[in-house]
Amino acid sequence: MSDHAGKIRIDKWLWHARFFKTRTLATKQVEAGHVRVNGTKASKASQNVAVGDVLTFSQGHQVRVVRIEALSERRGPAPEAQTLYFDMTVPQDKPPANPRYEGKGRPEKKERRALGLTRIREDL
Repeated sequence: MSDHAGKIRIDKWLWHARFFKTRTLATKQVEAGHVRVNGTKASKASQNVAVGDVLTFSQGHQVRVVRIEALSERRGPAPEAQTLYFDMTVPQDKPPANPRYEGKGRPEKKERRALGLTRIREDL
């Protein structure tokens, strides 16, 4: 556990839980108003969070909702960081897959041979 009787700064916890690569990035997200604690916007990175708080924030193109399960003294490896929270994020539909090959583009060797044979026959 950390200081202040089981509380830790929100930016520090987000960094410990490996949601952000640096603590500075976590601080910028909080100060920009992109992080909510129990439904209320967190305006300062120094705001304390405790076990049981629900955080809502954007990460890339996804909105994450996590409940704090534990606090940490250090930023440990990923498996340890995953024990710090319970992910309540609603799974989103997958984006559409890349388009399949439709036979356009450069012909393969067999197709090139076939094209070459037809050209010869046309020339005759």
